[in-house]
Amino acid sequence: MAEQKRDYYEVLGVSKTATEQEIKAAYKKMAIKYHPDRQGDKSEAEKKEAEAKFKEAAEAYDVLHDPQKRQRYDQFGFAGVGGAGGNYQNMSMDDIFSQFGDIFSDLFGGGASFGGGFGFGGFGGGRGGARRQQHRGGDLRLKVRLTLKECATGVTKKFKVRKKVTCSHCHGSGSENGGGDKQTCQTCHGSGYVIRQQRSVFGMMQTQSVCPDCGGEGTIIKNKCHQCGGTGVVSGDEVVEVKIPAGVQDGMVLNVPGKGDAGMHNGTAGDIQVFIEVEQDKDFIRQDNDIIYNLLIDVPTAILGGSVEVPTLDGKVKLKIDPGTQPGKVLRLRGKGLPFLQGYGYGNGDEIVNISVYIPETLSRDEKEAFERMRQSDNFRPNQSVKSKIFNRFKQMFE
Repeated sequence: MAEQKRDYYEVLGVSKTATEQEIKAAYKKMAIKYHPDRQGDKSEAEKKEAEAKFKEAAEAYDVLHDPQKRQRYDQFGFAGVGGAGGNYQNMSMDDIFSQFGDIFSDLFGGGASFGGGFGFGGFGGGRGGARRQQHRGGDLRLKVRLTLKECATGVTKKFKVRKKVTCSHCHGSGSENGGGDKQTCQTCHGSGYVIRQQRSVFGMMQTQSVCPDCGGEGTIIKNKCHQCGGTGVVSGDEVVEVKIPAGVQDGMVLNVPGKGDAGMHNGTAGDIQVFIEVEQDKDFIRQDNDIIYNLLIDVPTAILGGSVEVPTLDGKVKLKIDPGTQPGKVLRLRGKGLPFLQGYGYGNGDEIVNISVYIPETLSRDEKEAFERMRQSDNFRPNQSVKSKIFNRFKQMFE
């Protein structure tokens, strides 16, 4: 059975209202504490535990320091940021540094290695030395307007997106000859990184940063592609399908991985963030996963009772009105609301029907005489019990 992942806020020891600076400070503290070169003469078991905590902290920071990822995590939990399956724990330390080197550079001024080590190599099976930089394409943003019914059923939308696509002439290599004229960068000697040493509060710290000449690739293109100018990407159009799950709400952001701009030199494509905007419905008011419908009935039905039809998100249903139904009474249709988003409950919310009674604005002479006779009856005079019930419902509107 897979081990339960810990909440990212718990991992870093911060509250859910923590600022970006507080999150960064908490991660820096943990990264220093569990960094491989800080483990000294500890046992293999202790080193493995430190490695696991280092990876766990890196994963938590990767999500919480990014406003968009953090928003998705706050709304959808682990499902909003790639599900609950472990990715970081299966990575080598070199892979973490290579893929998320910008995080470590931001905290340590480059690929930090305490005590003169080589990045993350040699810890937990690393390869020794940093991998070359892989370019990542930019993220794109789209806005989609949904009806309440589309939120209830889920929907697939298609967009024609203007974006960076892989150059068809050089197939993304950036080279006029398809990659055959690349030369080793003389600045970094093919490593993609330059190394420097500096003194810090922890002693002599060796750091590595992306090579300024080759951008971390380790090679220089001698004869650049005439169509893309050596970048490997050009502007183009692409039709993107976005599957929107049932239960989304206004203001949510969905992530479509790998559909953003293509990365230079056959790098990783960026993502598309889809911002959800829900149109106001003419019949219903949404309240989380419940919907509210205001049912207007006539005086005879309120007095005598009867059966009426009310709309729902999937058609009309019959609703029984008891004799003597008072305005403001609330009836509940179980399961007729919106579905809970994946991972946030089971089934559907309810449809809440609020009863209103229509009072005629004009009456015929016979109708007036009939109501005058009714007014003399004790049955048409409100008693204290009914007055209290209606007043309590009125109070609840403001609580």
